[in-house]
Amino acid sequence: STRTSKNLALFRFSASGTSCSIMGKFMKSGKVVLVLCGRYAGRKAVIVKNYDDGTSDKPYGHALVAGVDRHPRKVTKRMSKKKLQQRSKLKAFVKVINFNHLMPTRYSVDVNLEKSVINKDAFRDPALRRKARREAKTKFEERYKTGKNKWFFTKLRF
Repeated sequence: STRTSKNLALFRFSASGTSCSIMGKFMKSGKVVLVLCGRYAGRKAVIVKNYDDGTSDKPYGHALVAGVDRHPRKVTKRMSKKKLQQRSKLKAFVKVINFNHLMPTRYSVDVNLEKSVINKDAFRDPALRRKARREAKTKFEERYKTGKNKWFFTKLRF
């Protein structure tokens, strides 16, 4: 009896005329997220396309993300061009992940990932998946060489 009265009191307090605002959608394309579970846990990724309401096959909020699996290594001025080129390589991944397993950051990256190549249809065929991964890799490497978004291309220390 005391338990229900406490719950009712809480309900009355929250519905007592105080205006509650509905939270805005912040998991949008271009947002940098951290992957929390699975093979790519602790890796940084960019949302390519978000599905807030889910789909028929995945009835929960999820997102198509492209991220960095293996980060570029440290380079110095003394290194040769060949060594610079080798150390500037990275490995990318493309995956559909539940929103519960993504942690949004305050950062966003404006990488022009080609949505005709990187989409949900790419997961049906292994050749298309490889093509999508290659597309993400080339775009990320181009962005890394320009020197923008340095934080995105560093290893996450935790």
